[in-house]
Amino acid sequence: MRKQKIYVFDKNAYLLGSDKDGIKYYLEEATFDCGWYWGIGYIETYTNNNYPERSTDISSHQHFDSLIFDKNNSAFDNFKKVFVNNPFTDKEVWLILELMQSLYDLRVYSDMLYSGGAHYTANPLADTIKNVQEYERINKVVIPALLKKLYTILEEEGN
Repeated sequence: MRKQKIYVFDKNAYLLGSDKDGIKYYLEEATFDCGWYWGIGYIETYTNNNYPERSTDISSHQHFDSLIFDKNNSAFDNFKKVFVNNPFTDKEVWLILELMQSLYDLRVYSDMLYSGGAHYTANPLADTIKNVQEYERINKVVIPALLKKLYTILEEEGN
C-alpha cells in the first residue's frame, strides 16, 4: 500500500490504511471552524472504496481519538489493529500518534483559553483563564505547524 492524498468533497484527505475487509480510511484535513476552533481528526470512508474521489457520499464518519486512543489499550496496537494494511513504518505510526494526541490536547487548551472554562458552568476564574495572545499563538502558529508536519508524514514517501 502506498501513501495517498486525495481531494474529495472539497477537502484533502490522507489515506490511513484499510481494515481487514479492505475498506480504506482517510483522515480529513483539519479546518478552523466557526472562527474559533479546529475541527481535527475526522476519519472517513467513502461510497466508492476504489475511487473515493468519485464517491457520491461518505460511508462512515468517525473520530481519530475515539477510534485509536483508548485508555485501556495501546494506541499503537489500536492503529495496527484498525488499519491492518497501512503505508507507514512503525516510526511513522508513533509520530502520527504523537502529533494527533498533541493536536487534541492543544485543541482542548485553546478552547479553554477562548471560553475561560471547561464548559460545565460559568468558571469563576474565566477572566484569569482567558488569554487572547496564547489562544492566537496556539491557533495560528502551533497547530498549523503540527498539521504541516502530520501531512508531510501522511503524504511523502521515505520519511
